Order: sequence, then structure tokens, then C-alpha cells
Amino acid sequence: MSVIYLLITVSIFVAIGFFIAFIIAVKSGQYDDDYTPSVRMLFDDETKIIPKINKSINEEKQI
Repeated sequence: MSVIYLLITVSIFVAIGFFIAFIIAVKSGQYDDDYTPSVRMLFDDETKIIPKINKSINEEKQI
């Protein structure tokens, strides 16, 4: 039974260690996305075109 207590204690310390490593990685900017903003500007025009197409389709239906 004492082995189970030992394993639980060790696993809690390991989990705390991984959590601290995760917090440090997030604060240092390791998970910041540098690629998507540069690609997003390429697709900005497509989002503006879609409402115009829908608007022209709605106008044709009314005529």
C-alpha cells in the first residue's frame, strides 16, 4: 500500500513539473502564431466579395 502512496506523490510532482513547463512556454511566446496573420491578409478580399455576391443574388430574385 505504501508503494501506491509513493507513486501518487511522484505522479503529482511530475504533473506539477509539466504544468510549470507549459506556463513558462506560454509566457515565453512559444505558442504565438506568426504564420497565420501573414496569410490572413491574402484572403481578406474574399470575405468582402461574398456579401456582394449574396446581395446581387438577392436583387436578382426580387426582379
